[in-house]
Amino acid sequence: MTFKQALDKGIVLLESENIADAKIDAWYLLSYVSGLSKAQYFLKQSEEIDNNILYKYKDVLLRRAGHEPLQHITGEQDFMGITFWVNENVLIPRQDTETLVEEALKVIPSGSHILDLCTGSGCVILSLVVLGQGLSGIGVDISEEALAVARENGARLVGRKADFVKGDMFQPVSGKFNAIVSNPPYIPSAVVEELEPEVKDHEPRLALDGTEDGLFFYKKITAEAGDYLNDGGWLLVEIGYDQGPDVSALFKEAGFKDVEVIKDLAGNDRVVKGHL
Repeated sequence: MTFKQALDKGIVLLESENIADAKIDAWYLLSYVSGLSKAQYFLKQSEEIDNNILYKYKDVLLRRAGHEPLQHITGEQDFMGITFWVNENVLIPRQDTETLVEEALKVIPSGSHILDLCTGSGCVILSLVVLGQGLSGIGVDISEEALAVARENGARLVGRKADFVKGDMFQPVSGKFNAIVSNPPYIPSAVVEELEPEVKDHEPRLALDGTEDGLFFYKKITAEAGDYLNDGGWLLVEIGYDQGPDVSALFKEAGFKDVEVIKDLAGNDRVVKGHL
């Protein structure tokens, strides 16, 4: 079997299982097991594929056909131009969340110390440290398995500029910060069951379920954030597309000023920010 024939069969298999991006995913998986770039593939597409590579390709194709996320198979995901290691214990970084990082970079002063609640893979705090000026921070998560991923990413990307600690929201935190960021669980419990299999069956429910109305974590964050922020400090959170009015109201009730709802690239409400 040639490389091209293997790729064509991979596309057909994924399409038969209703994988949304079958052509793209079949190519990524072939590149992953073979190490071939697009240019190298075009030069070698008519050559016989090595049996060992073909065996590995069949294995990862079947995993993807079973709706296991591509990122869990390859173990990585690009976010803010940075490659993060991921697995089944963390939420896969999404482009929507880049809006949170971009907005934070606009308002957080250089040299700031930042708190990231529900840090997961660490993609938010680590992107801020990598891309900001002299930033450092702490990421908190209740999952030890998620923290293991965050610490691995942190050691590889920023060294000691970011620490990761286990705890329930603010519980293990002391001191003051210039900014608090968070992408908390915000999907109402009943809606989690309606998500696509890649999310519902493979990503940690702990990172998705925002309890009955999806607002539980925002209520806790806005009520307590003021105790951990310096004067003028910023609070920025990611939200669901329909949560802008409710979350911005919570910010205002907690005394935050210049509260603003920011849209993502798709035009959906995605971030609420405000300062003391």
